[in-house]
Amino acid sequence: MANAKTPVETLTEEEAAAELAFLAAEIARHDELYHGQDAPEIPDADYDALKRRNEAIEARFPALVRDDSPSRRVGAAPLPTFAPITHSRPMLSLDNAFSDDDVRDFVASVYRFLGRLPDDSIAFTAEPKIDGLSMSIRYEDGRLVSAATRGDGTTGENVTANVRTIAEIPDRLPAGAPAVVELRGEVYMAKSDFLALNEKMAAEGRQTYVNPRNTAAGSLRQLDASVTASRKLRFFAYAWGEMSEMPAETQSGMVEVFRNWGFPVNPLTATLCRVEDIIAHYRAIGLARPDLDYDIDGVVYKVDELALQERLGFRSRSPRWATAHKFPAEQAFTTVERIDIQVGRTGALTPVARLAPVTVGGVVVMNATLHNADYIDGLGNSGERIRAEGHDIRVGDTVIVQRAGDVIPQVLDVVMEKRPAETHPYEFPRTCPVCGSHAVRERHEKTGRLDSVTRCTGGFVCRAQAVEHLKHFVSRNAFDIEGLGARQIDFFFGAEDPALSIRTAPDIFTLAKRQAGSLAKLENIDGFGKVSVRKLYDAIDARRAIALHRFIYALGIRHVGETTAKALARAYGTYDAFRTAMTEAGTLSGEAWAELNTIDGIGDVVARAVVEFYKEPRNIDVIGRLLEEVTPQADDTPASVSSPVAGKTVVFTGSLEKMTRDEAKAMAERLGAKVAGSVSRKTDLVVAGPGAGSKLDKAREFDIEIIDEDGWFVRIGS
Repeated sequence: MANAKTPVETLTEEEAAAELAFLAAEIARHDELYHGQDAPEIPDADYDALKRRNEAIEARFPALVRDDSPSRRVGAAPLPTFAPITHSRPMLSLDNAFSDDDVRDFVASVYRFLGRLPDDSIAFTAEPKIDGLSMSIRYEDGRLVSAATRGDGTTGENVTANVRTIAEIPDRLPAGAPAVVELRGEVYMAKSDFLALNEKMAAEGRQTYVNPRNTAAGSLRQLDASVTASRKLRFFAYAWGEMSEMPAETQSGMVEVFRNWGFPVNPLTATLCRVEDIIAHYRAIGLARPDLDYDIDGVVYKVDELALQERLGFRSRSPRWATAHKFPAEQAFTTVERIDIQVGRTGALTPVARLAPVTVGGVVVMNATLHNADYIDGLGNSGERIRAEGHDIRVGDTVIVQRAGDVIPQVLDVVMEKRPAETHPYEFPRTCPVCGSHAVRERHEKTGRLDSVTRCTGGFVCRAQAVEHLKHFVSRNAFDIEGLGARQIDFFFGAEDPALSIRTAPDIFTLAKRQAGSLAKLENIDGFGKVSVRKLYDAIDARRAIALHRFIYALGIRHVGETTAKALARAYGTYDAFRTAMTEAGTLSGEAWAELNTIDGIGDVVARAVVEFYKEPRNIDVIGRLLEEVTPQADDTPASVSSPVAGKTVVFTGSLEKMTRDEAKAMAERLGAKVAGSVSRKTDLVVAGPGAGSKLDKAREFDIEIIDEDGWFVRIGS
């Protein structure tokens, strides 16, 4: 099968058939997750991309359209838990528009299909697209007789008993209603009700919910209708299926009839003719989105006149007379309620916007990072203006929030038209909000530019830094101690009893010893027990011997991430060699300093951070006590004993023509060599390609062996 990024126009028929088979299965799986299990696995944007890819391939290869094609079905099969109900008229999905041009194309297609000039004579309704669960409710002779989910569009689940518990759905229609009414709309949970439910669940120590849509769907699918009744579900009516007679001639007229019958209808629905007015209404609804008490993910446009809807008819799974204009994926509008400051393990003061809750990418977002003081002021790392016209961010602002995957949400821009008159620029704190120590922005020695990050000068005196350092120490890529997560670290750090307290990393490894002679047993504290405590001690003991790179990473040295820690471990081999070298490099001159700077991936900033860390007496004290409890293991570089470059320090410089720099580095390391980023007297071999400059000159100065790329392959026997 071709790669999913392969342009459709270049696919062969064989590749197209294989990819259509894959897409049919993959989209069906996501339909089941979303409609059948209320547990979507991917964002709407990714799902839409799969469907657009399928449609594009089918358009190019119409003979390959499959019987199980996503273009021929809607939703997912009904769950076997509920009795099936066959819809008298299918519940079809809508095509999507993702841009203003898509909307213009939709309107133009309506005029074109009807053979009319685009003279703004056709009216369209525009209504918010509610992010809930589609529902079809059937009334006969004015009485509610059944209610069904959309299911696969033809057959849904019978949830009649549960729908009867929703207060906004009348059990009877008023006199004069048609004999058969199949009314359709969306069941949803209000944001305020969702937050109240989560607060209740949290207070009871139970698992909270992810978002209102899934919670509403799960609540509606309860076998016990009393559970549904307790969840405060709501409803908007906006469509219909079978009707024994039509009480109105337009879409807007039908919605008004529903309102008169006692159903809630959305007050933001408008009837418009000009396409630019339609788009303007979309933008207005987008701006109103943060203030709504329900989630929406777009705006639906429908031809208003029912006779024209009849003429336009349907495609295989969607009407020609309607489309859904989706909001940009992973973005939403909301308001900044306050700005708080969080203090990290390196003392960085990070501003966090506390937001009015909004659903972004299927998750309720209430917080977003503001990065630093400059970002709040509308400045980039180099002092350049960011956001539209460099707008600053203030408490009370309406903002655009973005979230991509699992990335922490961030504020993209400010909607200046909605800025309250009484707002004031945010004043970044000059003292640490946790310990009260002075907070500073360091100035880079070479550039003279202020660091973008404000830092607390309190060090381990600052509780926030100490706690975050411990959480880093036990994290997955560091010591990875099972059973000692963030919640447990908070507990142990706050414990007053010396037999329970963990304030620094060495305290972790003395916990069992201190507990043995104490009356305040950990196993007697809520949340622990004999088995869990034993497992915790075992997990701690299992980390008394640890790989050198994990040990270095766990120290929490500023700028030293996992990759850098591995580079240092490879370069020095043992902890004693590493510690000695860092101490000797403390003068920022001499052979040890030069060697540190030659390590590939270690620049001046990282090198300074490491040697400064080893100048701090408190750090030396903590490490000394830690080494009484744990033993860093010598680096186990996978050297090939038969390799002619094993144990040698190699520098690659100039343009490599037969391999990329990354490939060269990986190859050398597989053969047991150490790859350095610059040349020193300890360099054994320089591989020089065209354009080699100062490194080549330095190699000649130090009389180091120099070979070209071909010579490298001869040397390693490749």
